[in-house]
Amino acid sequence: MAEIRKIAVLGAGHGGCAAAGVLCLKGYEVRIHSRSGERIDCLRQGITLRSSYEGKATPSLITTRLEEAVQGVDLVMLVVPSVAHGSYARALAPLLGRNQVVFLNPGHTGGGLHFAVEFKRAGGSEIRLCETTTLTFICRMQGPATVGVYRETKNLRFAALPSSRTSELLALLKPLFPNLTAAESVLETGFMNINAVIHPPGVLMNTGWTEFSQGEFLFYKEAITPSVARVIEAVDRERLAVCRQFELRVPAFIEYFSEAGLTSEQARQSRSVYRAMQESEPNKTIKAPPSLDHRYVHEDVGYGLVPMTELAKAASVRTPTMDSLITLASLALGRDYRQTGLILAKMGLSGKSVEQILSAIQ
Repeated sequence: MAEIRKIAVLGAGHGGCAAAGVLCLKGYEVRIHSRSGERIDCLRQGITLRSSYEGKATPSLITTRLEEAVQGVDLVMLVVPSVAHGSYARALAPLLGRNQVVFLNPGHTGGGLHFAVEFKRAGGSEIRLCETTTLTFICRMQGPATVGVYRETKNLRFAALPSSRTSELLALLKPLFPNLTAAESVLETGFMNINAVIHPPGVLMNTGWTEFSQGEFLFYKEAITPSVARVIEAVDRERLAVCRQFELRVPAFIEYFSEAGLTSEQARQSRSVYRAMQESEPNKTIKAPPSLDHRYVHEDVGYGLVPMTELAKAASVRTPTMDSLITLASLALGRDYRQTGLILAKMGLSGKSVEQILSAIQ
């Protein structure tokens, strides 16, 4: 494949609409898919972009039919919650041709591994699979068909599975997303999932306020108090301890938050997570979830903290703060995230040592 021109965006939420809209404005042929007919109907007249990008984007196809969305495209981009990766992998297995590019935007923690296991189990042919750590754009829906695209996520970690294909796929995707930067492997992109570091403490330590006000407060600006910030810092220390056992060179939360363009240089130098939140210009207007029944818990605990602690066990690293947050989330939501979350078996890594895990992804 010389270049990517035809793209299927699967997912019509914040990230999907932002990616589809921006790529349309750049001149690519874009199809957008959602499982929800009601959601798709809102986009029939196009997607309006605001803030860093201004204009109205008209995808070439807006559909609820998956086979219609992906047939003959160069790139299939999944912009869906991590909890949906498995079901999409099974649905796409009979539809994708050999060597089509599949891009998880984002893969969060273990998303590429989980997708690969389910895709193969469902009889899928060989594809070229890659992922990012988080969304390519910092964005939020401002209306049913209007998305505010505030900025690109700077220095966005990107890796292929296996990692030997990262250079090849990065060269293909760079024209679409110049903000991508090569990571060592999907373990690095997975452990750079800072949503799993910040969202669970922020939500679970503000449970009463969330349920009482239905999220009528600013998440980054007001929910992350000095006490909550100290818990975030503890989660981050555990994340870094696991990374060291896998010989991953990843920055501390405060470094990456600044590198991604999410806070000031002065906050980075202070080493204060609390100050970084107070000085996060792109996040300053983002409100808290309206309830605990939200991806900040379901995704960032079950498909963020759970796989991190699973990999920690394989590396014999203790993670008491992460474990506590998983337990609290399970109690508060009445579901066992150790059962429903992304465990090693779902990533195809059950029973493997650190060396065997590294070999499997490389």
